[in-house]
Amino acid sequence: MSDSGVCISAGAKVTLHFSLSLPDGSEIDSNYGKAPATFKVGDGNLLPGFEAALMGAVAGDSVSVCLPPEQAFGATNPDNVQSFPRQRFAGLLANTTDPVEPGTVLSFADSGGNEIPGVIKQIGELSVVIDFNHPLAGRDILFRADIISVIPSGVQTVRIQG
Repeated sequence: MSDSGVCISAGAKVTLHFSLSLPDGSEIDSNYGKAPATFKVGDGNLLPGFEAALMGAVAGDSVSVCLPPEQAFGATNPDNVQSFPRQRFAGLLANTTDPVEPGTVLSFADSGGNEIPGVIKQIGELSVVIDFNHPLAGRDILFRADIISVIPSGVQTVRIQG
């Protein structure tokens, strides 16, 4: 990494291009070829593992790192796989126009009324198994970023109209 310029640290405003891929090269998300993303380190817009991979980088640097599940979208939690009585899904399962099958993502409301996604893992005669883990949980993620600019914490930017 370069030793000139402002290093990425807590509270810095960072503008970058990034991509997320699986180890086999399958791209999950990318803003290359689009407008770059800007975020403040620590604002929650980027997972902590991705932020940690950027620490110390400066504008012009490229970062490429393969993050284990614990530093990316988390390990798979077996407690997040739950079985429900099949009759709770009778209406959905009867829909032949848009069939529900293993792999279908459904939206559920938690006790606080927040929407959480669940993936149907198995449809049995008496029960339906739903996986509430993040779809990328348990996966290594290749994170690549090209840093465009870094503004240190506490510095105000002003756009002057010409």
